[in-house]
Amino acid sequence: MKIPYGISDFKTLREQGYLYVDKTKYIEVLENYDSKYMLFMRPRRFGKSLFLSILSYYYDVNYRDEFDDIFKDLYISNNPTKLKNSYLMLEFNFSGLNTSDRGALEDSFKAKLKESIIRFLYKYQKYISDISKVEREVQEKNDVGAILSRLITEIQKIDKKVYLIIDEYDHFANDIIAMGDNDFYREVVRAAGFVRDFYETVKIGTESVIDRIFITGISPIMLDDLTSGFNIASNITMDRNLNEMMGFTDGEIDEIIERLEIKDLFKYREELRKNYNGYLFNKRGKNRIYNPDMVLYFINQYKNFNEYPENLIDDNVKTDYGRLNRLISNRENRRILEEIILNEGIIADIVTRFSFDRMYDEDYFVSLLFYMGLLTIKGTKYGKPKLGMPNYVIKKIFWEYFEKSLKRAYDIRDKTEELAKVIWKIGIDGEIKPFLDYISKNVFKVLSNRDFMKFDEKYIKVVLFSYLTTSNLYRPISEREVENGYIDIYLEKDIRMPEVNYEWIIELKYLKKSERNRLEEVKREGLKELKGYVDSREFKDRENIKHALIVFIGKDEYEVVEYI
Repeated sequence: MKIPYGISDFKTLREQGYLYVDKTKYIEVLENYDSKYMLFMRPRRFGKSLFLSILSYYYDVNYRDEFDDIFKDLYISNNPTKLKNSYLMLEFNFSGLNTSDRGALEDSFKAKLKESIIRFLYKYQKYISDISKVEREVQEKNDVGAILSRLITEIQKIDKKVYLIIDEYDHFANDIIAMGDNDFYREVVRAAGFVRDFYETVKIGTESVIDRIFITGISPIMLDDLTSGFNIASNITMDRNLNEMMGFTDGEIDEIIERLEIKDLFKYREELRKNYNGYLFNKRGKNRIYNPDMVLYFINQYKNFNEYPENLIDDNVKTDYGRLNRLISNRENRRILEEIILNEGIIADIVTRFSFDRMYDEDYFVSLLFYMGLLTIKGTKYGKPKLGMPNYVIKKIFWEYFEKSLKRAYDIRDKTEELAKVIWKIGIDGEIKPFLDYISKNVFKVLSNRDFMKFDEKYIKVVLFSYLTTSNLYRPISEREVENGYIDIYLEKDIRMPEVNYEWIIELKYLKKSERNRLEEVKREGLKELKGYVDSREFKDRENIKHALIVFIGKDEYEVVEYI
């Protein structure tokens, strides 16, 4: 059985023997909803396009005779719904539009619109009397609303209804927002904007031929801005019943490994959980979800090279999350992001309708990070959602952002060979002081007084993590739970680095220079806590684990006491 990495056409996947984890029961769930017009958000590369392809083949009248072959042995083949294969499928995908300026965006939007409509015409030409005439008139139209209206008028002549699918509805809007061009956004989406014209025409179409709508994207960023232009869609993103509609559960991961017959993968089962699991889209959701694209990338790499992948995510995903840097366009968002990194989360409401004018309010910005997949629901506190980073891969993205932001702010230029050497000494020789000397001299001492005011254990920890994670020697873990408490820093050997000799348990303390008289007291307290971690069942009698208390005094002094 083949691994469907990067494949989003359902029929191809089924015909060519690719693995498919059955999600077709959700067709039935969606069809039974009261609303016929739905908006569903998930992070990038979470299986949205594949799911839309499933809907397309299931409801398309043209595939009625192929239904048994395409859906053989799946849930929906034994539980077909009354609307099976009863629609003309009109599909738009608004990714890849030219956002260089308003004119270029409008032209590429129209081009996509016309391309999809003409494809629709030829797909269903047996129902359309004069296809060449309709095509010509569509091509001649220069107004977004008029282009779609011409198709709607033609469909009204036949006894068929349309199921409208829109993929990546907000892709261009996210690009514009990342550019920071507020006026550009307002021109295309609001008032007389052509995007609003499009959705107003869709809304009008629901009065005649458009019977059902399913829209996907990353965030509900345009919902408030479209206002009455498109106020008919139900946002079902956080519906408890749909928490597992896209992505994989723990049970499905086990099923995937069994079906692919790559039994050796079970030895990396916990690695998959640490790296890619953790997403929850409703606080009462039954299971946490794995990012499917990342899991399939890992498995595909392992299958091809029979070894643990060198990179945990592919370059395309890194590019997607690179948007994080472009979103930090004002000081308030940078402050919020820093708070999230230092605390590994934040307490905030998740906003289900976005207003562009309030993009820089805390709840709105944090909600955008949630929809992007950079934060997820961890629980509740004070009656509000407690949001945190879902897994190690996302934590690494945050740490890398923090490191780069420090370097930009203070023009820090790493001495690459020296840094690599001192990190290497931690893992190979069991010596941590050279690394701390490097960080103290090259990072902490150049911080401004403003940064020094917030200098504490959390800040120190994030800086250490940010530099350690880029080396791939260690997987730093914060607040690792053991029977006797929570380890401040656990440096777990990265599975890709078998030559590393030592793991580390570290207790971290910080004193202001004015508190130096408390140093001996703090050292006694820290060593007592460290002893508790060392004596925990998990680490007792384990060799090759170093234990150290690190006490920073101000930003340019420290003491290390190793516990033997």
